Amino acid sequence: MGTFLGFAVTATLLFCMAQGKVLFYDFVVNETPIEMLCETNRSVITVNGLFPGPEIRAHKGDTIYVNVTNLGPYGITIHWHGVRQIRYPWSDGPEYVTQCPIPTNSSFLQKIKLTEEEGTLWWHAHSDWSRATIHGPIIILPVNDTNYPYEFDDQHTIVISEWYARDTKDIIDEALASGGDPDLSVAYTINGQPGDSYSCSNGSAYNITVVQGKTYLLRIIHSGLNEEMFFGIAEHNLTVVGMDGAYLKPLNTEYLMITPGQTMDVLVTANQALGRYYMVFSPFVDTTAPSNENVTRGIFQYNGTYNHSETPVLPELPGFTNKSDAGNFTIQLRSLNSEEHPSTVPANITRNITITVSVNQQPCPANQTCTGPDGSMHSASLNNISFSAPSISILQAYYNNLLGVYNETFPDEPPFVFDYTGNVSALGEAANVSTEVLMINYNEEVEIRFQGTNLGAAENHPMHLHGYSFYVVGMGDGNFSDSYVSDYNLVDPPYVNTVGLPKNGWTSIRFKADNPGVWFMHCHLERHASWGMDTVLIVGDGKLKHQKVYPPPSYMPPCTVS
Repeated sequence: MGTFLGFAVTATLLFCMAQGKVLFYDFVVNETPIEMLCETNRSVITVNGLFPGPEIRAHKGDTIYVNVTNLGPYGITIHWHGVRQIRYPWSDGPEYVTQCPIPTNSSFLQKIKLTEEEGTLWWHAHSDWSRATIHGPIIILPVNDTNYPYEFDDQHTIVISEWYARDTKDIIDEALASGGDPDLSVAYTINGQPGDSYSCSNGSAYNITVVQGKTYLLRIIHSGLNEEMFFGIAEHNLTVVGMDGAYLKPLNTEYLMITPGQTMDVLVTANQALGRYYMVFSPFVDTTAPSNENVTRGIFQYNGTYNHSETPVLPELPGFTNKSDAGNFTIQLRSLNSEEHPSTVPANITRNITITVSVNQQPCPANQTCTGPDGSMHSASLNNISFSAPSISILQAYYNNLLGVYNETFPDEPPFVFDYTGNVSALGEAANVSTEVLMINYNEEVEIRFQGTNLGAAENHPMHLHGYSFYVVGMGDGNFSDSYVSDYNLVDPPYVNTVGLPKNGWTSIRFKADNPGVWFMHCHLERHASWGMDTVLIVGDGKLKHQKVYPPPSYMPPCTVS
């Protein structure tokens, strides 16, 4: 992982606070020339000249300051994915939700407050589609003098990314203007390497060299924009032990299914014959929407004497469209729920919310040619509301009581009931475009039931909530029924920040609203988020001082400069 550390060498204070150490990193956003698939004279936006970007490494309970200097061609924001940021949404990062973009030739000092998180998380740009090349790992180690709940000999971080043939901001800007589909990625990469399956890749592939008999912890991060992935290593079983910065009961499996936004901690033991074995990411595609069906390959190679020129063995992964295997993997995940890492699933729900998740179409504006389905414009919604970002930060408007920026009217249930996953051909597919937020009282015990619909190009939706991790207490196909509540897992459900909502299915999550602030909730497929599959949760302050949002820092990026 030395290559990830890059320029982000930390200057650690020599004192230790009760909450942990204080660490400092410098991030410089700039255009960087990167050679990929024989592209020449191509520059992309990176942090510290690295793709993927620099690693942040800390211990549970530490506080991290990252000074983000933007020398790129347009405004940028950075999000610390999976960090709860207790009472401090000011550094959470989504543009026009908690801040405005950091203008070119300026800096913003962001504060990352680690609390319960332990394991693998990640950071990424949260403006336009910039996270395609602006992302990197956050490794959170156990508090000093404590142990992992599992054993391993060494560890490696694996970041899966998508590579685009041109600037991603141009891609999404053009797609939103025309209403059509954005360009697909042209390759997938593992730690910046496309692998040897692509023409003009020059045989480049990410390699892990292992010692026979030893066990390795793989910290896997899916930073890709729009495609979910199966992952496996030829002839090696995997043991999933963590996800989204929390521990799991060990799950032995031949493959993973991981969505954009998710992280997984996986053990693999080098217990096969000396040789070279492919590690493969292969897309899971359960939609009629356009998809990149390429794969990317790295090599899991043994140290020792053997014929290193032999072609590595390929793993047997589920097929691109194998919805059954994707679902079967996900429903097996369970929280560790040990004495040291207990599960505290909310049992006395005070707020029930049902949210339909849909791909929609909007009518083409007059005197404009649109390239969406049947000449319309692509859109997406939650409870038939397609989110429209304001021109200033919702957090700043909320904190300063500015009126007219958003409406406190996001509903607790869909506007009308229909056969969500059945034949919807008779229904209109347009959604209301507005800036509506969901208001939640402090300390409410909340259940959200995400309900997929068959509108548009239905598919699995990885839903991500900022400011919280949540327990996934139930999941299934078809329309949700109240009778399913009795089958919820309230003992050891996985505790995650991103969950896949099955295509034409439902997922129920629970959390306690103990983190006041303004928190974005959205699909982590970037095209859907860009089309409006988002909303904002505003969790009000509690009565006591330690239950209220901290005041803002002395400087926030201005909302008057693009």
